Amino acid sequence: MELIFTGVFFLLVFQRLFELYIAKKNEKWMKEQGAREVGKNHYKYIVLLHVFFLFAVAIEAILRGFTLSFVWSVMLFVFLSAQCLRVWTIRSLGRFWNTKIIVLQGAEVVKRGPYRFLKHPNYVFVALEILSLPLIFSSYFTAIVFTVLNAVILLKVRIPAEEKALKESTNYPVMFPNAGKE
Repeated sequence: MELIFTGVFFLLVFQRLFELYIAKKNEKWMKEQGAREVGKNHYKYIVLLHVFFLFAVAIEAILRGFTLSFVWSVMLFVFLSAQCLRVWTIRSLGRFWNTKIIVLQGAEVVKRGPYRFLKHPNYVFVALEILSLPLIFSSYFTAIVFTVLNAVILLKVRIPAEEKALKESTNYPVMFPNAGKE
């Protein structure tokens, strides 16, 4: 099990580093087009959450002896599906995908790929990953703690900041334009 865990773990670390490379390249291009970054203050907490998540998964898996959970096969399927769906999301956004909130004034909102079905598919797929990876290796504490932390950061901070920036700069749809008006 150690070998499987190590392989999955380092594959995920490599994937994250590659995604940061893509994000940096996309950020450079978008800023050259006149885009602006929003939410700089909370970005560091998202990075810390993901770094500590990886450490927590590794530490708890080591402490538990790399044992597979009773739902490991289902969680492995969820985890691998989330990875594929994240790649679909990144490809769908193309140069507009980023780990930061970077918006380009007047840009058309992407409505292809998973964005046909969900407003924030990347966050859904990351949430599935944060829940499923620890549950493969019986890291129940990590699964619970980081799922809750991720949800709080996303629901309270990240998604509202991103939606506000998109509404101000793009053709992002306002779901209830007459809300609060009588």
